[in-house]
Amino acid sequence: MASSSGGSQMSSPAAPKILLAKPSVSPITGKFGRGNSDDDNASHRSRLPPVSSLNMLSDSWDFHIDRFLPFLTENTDFTVVGVIGPPGVGKSTILNAIYAFDGSSPGMLPPFSVQSDEIKAAAKHCTIGIEPRVSAERFILLDVQPVFSPSILAEIIRPDSSSSVPVLGNDPLSAELAHEIMCIQLGVLLASICHVLLVVSEGVHEDNMWHLMSTVDLLKHAIPDPSSPALSRLQISEIGPEMEFKDKLSEGNEYMATPIFVHSKLQDQDLSPKNILQLRKALAQYFESSSFRQGRNGSELVEPVSLVIPSKSSRNQHESYQLAMWKLRDQVMSSKSTSFSRPVSEREWLKNSAKIWEMVKNSPIIAEYSRALQSSGMFRR
Repeated sequence: MASSSGGSQMSSPAAPKILLAKPSVSPITGKFGRGNSDDDNASHRSRLPPVSSLNMLSDSWDFHIDRFLPFLTENTDFTVVGVIGPPGVGKSTILNAIYAFDGSSPGMLPPFSVQSDEIKAAAKHCTIGIEPRVSAERFILLDVQPVFSPSILAEIIRPDSSSSVPVLGNDPLSAELAHEIMCIQLGVLLASICHVLLVVSEGVHEDNMWHLMSTVDLLKHAIPDPSSPALSRLQISEIGPEMEFKDKLSEGNEYMATPIFVHSKLQDQDLSPKNILQLRKALAQYFESSSFRQGRNGSELVEPVSLVIPSKSSRNQHESYQLAMWKLRDQVMSSKSTSFSRPVSEREWLKNSAKIWEMVKNSPIIAEYSRALQSSGMFRR
């Protein structure tokens, strides 16, 4: 199992707490206001997640630790697994498989809710912000709201086409541009705080997630991992757009989570050994010069890991859906992921992740990239 410390597990006076099921939330209800008043803006920025939610990242784009912190310990032998992908590709289902959830037992709720027929019919998304769970093996699993999601775009857009969510401080952005930046910010955060990052796409011809992760690799600059000593000493109030990240956090090394590229819902014609080999060659060529190829010791180059999952209706002779899901779980459980620069406890990881989120939101590099996109004419002003 990948570990943040690479060493022995610290003893904890209390038995580890385990999140067994997702509290009930109402994903159908609209979450973002569409008014133009300053009062509305202030209420969105200050609003906490719903009482029934354990979200680390709320729909108002604020990071909250108070509700998840009681489930974490001073243990330093843990693995953080995040997932990122567009709507409906099976992100929550994959995390439930990694959790080893057995849905055959009556009355058992999955750790992560999956899209119901009602949600699909309403063209809504199921996960809001970042929903965390922790398993008995001390795997911290992060289910993340979808990227490139029409339903999220519809909820943040105001009548004047501006965004109701302040993704870059007080910089006014169109909803379309804000949505693009939100996807990048989520990717940068997960690449900074996870050991393993599952990048999920549907089919073999969808490469939008490859493009997104390439952009994340480009823009994730001078953001340390959660074990950085300088980060632990830093106060959230000290983080701002003018902060010299590299100078203040020079003690932390440039860190990148180990990605596993998952292509889900493959049809029978896509599952031939020849097609799978071509997919993996294309992936290796696309990320040939990426930081994702950096090995554990920082010098060796490794091929990006890719896995395929057939659709549930597939009758492929090579691999069934259930077998592919168990292979994915085994891959994650045994992954030789990059370790943080020093041992860090679960609780310190969460507190420092909140600081990293503030750095991501205040990143001058991401802000400059946003201005470049706006100047390109690709997005409304």
